[in-house]
Amino acid sequence: MKGSITMKRIYNFSAGPAVLPESVLAEAAAAVREIGDSGMSILEVSHRGKVYDPIHEEASAAILRVLGLDETEYQPLFLGGGASLQFAMVPMNFLADGQTADYVDTGTWAIKAIDDAKLYGQVNIAASSSNKRYSYVPRNLKLTPNARYLHITTNNTIEGTEWPAPPKAVSVPLVADMSSDIFARDLNYSAYDLIYAGAQKNAGPAGVTLVVIRKSFLAQANSGLPAMLSYATHAKGKSLYNTPPVFGVYVVGLVLKWIEEQGGIAAIEARNREKADIIYAALDEFPHMYEPAVTQKSDRSLMNITFRMRNPDLEPLFLDGARERRMEGLKGHRSVGGIRASVYNAFPLEGCYALAEYLGVFAARHA
Repeated sequence: MKGSITMKRIYNFSAGPAVLPESVLAEAAAAVREIGDSGMSILEVSHRGKVYDPIHEEASAAILRVLGLDETEYQPLFLGGGASLQFAMVPMNFLADGQTADYVDTGTWAIKAIDDAKLYGQVNIAASSSNKRYSYVPRNLKLTPNARYLHITTNNTIEGTEWPAPPKAVSVPLVADMSSDIFARDLNYSAYDLIYAGAQKNAGPAGVTLVVIRKSFLAQANSGLPAMLSYATHAKGKSLYNTPPVFGVYVVGLVLKWIEEQGGIAAIEARNREKADIIYAALDEFPHMYEPAVTQKSDRSLMNITFRMRNPDLEPLFLDGARERRMEGLKGHRSVGGIRASVYNAFPLEGCYALAEYLGVFAARHA
């Protein structure tokens, strides 16, 4: 990738928008000046012009290629409104009065999806981990016979839990909010009938939402919806019914190319596990100082590592010291407090070592 960016980078532990690969930033920066030999910025090109057409087509193809999905079975879509709009679009397209959808309650974002689904039909809470502050992923699902679909949130950015694999023995369409771990793990993505994700964690910048939908499931969608809120509209128009977020789609394409250059999604997962293990090992080494929010190790997120100080009064000191070491974005979500280290795909390995070292130094200093 051409171009270069010279700046002193911080360790950006933000939960999103998140760190992007430096090579992607360099190429995107160059494209803001001029894309190819077009004489135009990527910010200026027409979404129906010859400059953008191959960008759009390749990004669409790369989504399926990286996820290992067949283009004859799945359709990728580029939408707006963030994952939050999908909380409503999913039930609007696939749920109606007299029908039931199953949802698994694993935290804040699952609750928001549940609340919107209740506007369109019946919702069965198939399982919930609210009884233990969402510190685990519930496995015993009480599913509804002939439910319209089952919805899960694969990674919970606030609580720090993650489904290790798709739930087993699901006989209805499986829908997943993968906003914070799409492209991060080598899963069987064909187990899902609809995946949606805000791009700003692992796939690109804020402003574009990814949807991947099984075509046979799409054929079952409700009719009579407003055009912009119908998956069928966007699928028929190949995400060009209205002006797509051109720059966002362009950067998503660059990120997917970077993933493939790294060795694909399996290589990305191996590195993500290595990064998370470094930090979790440091937390577990000093139990007198740190309390991981997720005690069941199999449910710990690779993306969002959440913990608390045994002495809450030390938290401001910890965060101040982290900033002095050029570590930003570690403060936990305002709804739960504590500390959260988000280490998405592009987060560097050395940043995980730096945080692990600091965890040890801080523990020794305040023992």
